Amino acid sequence: MSIDTLNRLRAGQLAGITRLDLSCGLTQLPEEVFALADTLEVLNLSNNRLRELPDLSRLQRLKVLFCSDNDFTEVPEHLGAHASLRMVGFKSNRIRHVPASALPPTLRWLILTANEIETLPGSIGRCAGLEKVALAGNRLRTLPESMAACQQLGLLRISANDIHTLPSWLLSLPKLAWLAYGGNPCEPSPDSATASWPEIPWSALSLGALLGEGASGHIHAATWQRAGADSNPIASEAVAVKLFKGALTSDGLPDQEMQACLSAGAHPHLIPVHGVLHGHPEGRRGLVMPQLDAQWRALAGPPSLDSCTRDVYASEARWSMDTAWRLAQGMAAATAHLHARGVLHGDLYAHNILWRASGQAVLGDFGAASLLPREPAQASTSHALQRMDTLAFGHLLEELLQRVDAADQTDPRFATLTQWHVRCTDANPHARPLMREVAQATVSPAGST
Repeated sequence: MSIDTLNRLRAGQLAGITRLDLSCGLTQLPEEVFALADTLEVLNLSNNRLRELPDLSRLQRLKVLFCSDNDFTEVPEHLGAHASLRMVGFKSNRIRHVPASALPPTLRWLILTANEIETLPGSIGRCAGLEKVALAGNRLRTLPESMAACQQLGLLRISANDIHTLPSWLLSLPKLAWLAYGGNPCEPSPDSATASWPEIPWSALSLGALLGEGASGHIHAATWQRAGADSNPIASEAVAVKLFKGALTSDGLPDQEMQACLSAGAHPHLIPVHGVLHGHPEGRRGLVMPQLDAQWRALAGPPSLDSCTRDVYASEARWSMDTAWRLAQGMAAATAHLHARGVLHGDLYAHNILWRASGQAVLGDFGAASLLPREPAQASTSHALQRMDTLAFGHLLEELLQRVDAADQTDPRFATLTQWHVRCTDANPHARPLMREVAQATVSPAGST
């Protein structure tokens, strides 16, 4: 399809388009791209063999540039002068150098996952509108102090680097709600007292259709032949098997996701787990979970290029106050449970919540989860990290309340959740409640403390 697109581009048949996707082994950018200067907003050059780019400033409307899976060794310096760029992505290249002048001050979203970067330029602090930064899988030992000026930063992925200490300014960023730092030396080792899940042999599973694919793995329908005390099958059960890809994702390493899932343990509002996969012929790791029926669905879709850090809900999404209350209760309880077990979820989003119309809900996807500090001397750091999940929960409350049926907005619980939204999104991170307080307050029907 990209060869066809390239041919149409060269034939002048793409005039007026706003997005161009070219993935066909390119070693240089076709000059014909510049004929689209008056309209082109998104340029996707992923999965080519590019090592450099010409000056793109002629593409005066360009907002988004994707260059994943190419051969760049540095971010092109001239991008910093491109006034309209809002999103730049160079995932899975061989980038070692990010020039100080390569980052546009107008940048909103930066993706440099899976490269060889050891340091970031201090000029990143000039990107005052930066909201989303993905840096997992590099060689960073620290982050520049200038990033403290990135006061709009809401999502940060720094997993699988070489960071020994989280900088103090990071814990005080007013809008940081989704942080992943697993797989760094600063993440504590798993608690040896954490209960482990049973091992389920691969030979007891019959894999079926692919149910879905996430950043870290594939989820298959399967049948599990459960064994009795004499090892003979006693029953078969429909299950879902998540097979981890084994490669770095934008959030971090699958091993960290699996460890966080195991550390989280069981809870009524977490997606349940039967056990861990054992004996896969290719050595792949995996989790075996109950297969949820079709009544369960994602509460929202993931963020878009435009929404950046916020989920996208169906236009018709509406619910009663009863449903909103049950959703809020469940997620508060689940998050408080995770924190008590030493786990920061790091990705508390509606798109990671499965729900039913009655308001039943379960939280999943531990791809961005990290283990919290456990030492008493690190309690303040642990609490500061937990309050990032609190902020994410506050955003979720806002989204739930926006979609409550108008007739239910006089319900006292609407006012209660509104008050918790205000507290959870306080501009001063240290003033936000811990999730155990929120969970306790939302146990009673009236939400009274």
